[in-house]
Amino acid sequence: MTDQEPPSATYEELAAIEDAFEEIDTEMIRKQYALSASVYTKRAAVIAKIPEFWPLVIEQAPQEINQFIQPKDSRILVENLTSFELTRPGIAAESAPDNSGPRENPRSFKLTFEFKANDDFEDTVLEKSFWHRRAKDGWSGLVSEPVDIRWKKGKDLTEGLTGMASRLFEARKRTGDFENRGLQEYTALKKKVEHANGMNTSFFTWFGWVSSRRYVSAEESAEAEAKRAEAKGKDKSDGADPEAPDLEDEELADDDQEVEVHEGGEDIAVSFAEDIWPGAIKYFTQAQEQEDMSDVDFEEMDDEDDSADDDAPVDIRGLVGASISNGSRSASGGAPSSKKRKT
Repeated sequence: MTDQEPPSATYEELAAIEDAFEEIDTEMIRKQYALSASVYTKRAAVIAKIPEFWPLVIEQAPQEINQFIQPKDSRILVENLTSFELTRPGIAAESAPDNSGPRENPRSFKLTFEFKANDDFEDTVLEKSFWHRRAKDGWSGLVSEPVDIRWKKGKDLTEGLTGMASRLFEARKRTGDFENRGLQEYTALKKKVEHANGMNTSFFTWFGWVSSRRYVSAEESAEAEAKRAEAKGKDKSDGADPEAPDLEDEELADDDQEVEVHEGGEDIAVSFAEDIWPGAIKYFTQAQEQEDMSDVDFEEMDDEDDSADDDAPVDIRGLVGASISNGSRSASGGAPSSKKRKT
């Protein structure tokens, strides 16, 4: 019996399959967004009657988000967050009459957080956009512009990180080079990040996140996508296998992570988009299905809060519950009474 060589698969075949899956995923996102729009509008109208809805939802957030919410972050979210929304401007722009400029990938999205007027920052709306783009070397993923939160004096939980990230971004924009590492803003932020406290960084530092690698502009992405499409067409016509992007080790290392202000930025963004936004009612229901917190629990919590320092863990459910009168409420009158998390 003669040995048979195993059939070989070409890179072209594998790449074509990956492209097909990506096209299917993109089309599903586009169709789901259109089909669910009216339902999300109805949901918004209902949950607007429950002022504590979004704080309770975020209290149930997956680990990707929850691990980065510090006690002081919890207090701000509980006391002031009133609304949260996800939109996909790239999909909306496809049907706009004046759709000039680079097209954005339907995977791109914008997260909008609305807050009451508060003692911590001037903003009542914080918007952060995430664009799915392709770099000139073939890398693709989410990128974002840093959002500079206007903290009130002495209240900046990010210790200046979001402001410094914004200043570096604007300085690079002025030079027309988003890879410019010779700026004083770059040097200052690099030094600041080196001394940042990792996992103890405030959740709000996430608003300064840019990329898991480096920022990619809309123009660079459009050019990269065009070259990729051209290469695919050429390879199909001459029967050659398209070459995989040749990313040298030094090229991969030459990113902006030494000035990235939040290590979990992309995971947080994706979790908000894929878990929190579509599953908000599920998370809220989970909170309400847990054991009622008694009046005694509230009193004991108040006593403990009086003696605890500012860095003690904050129980979001307790803070939310403290703002709700005794007994359950219907959705039309506010949130049901708070529950304890099951162990």
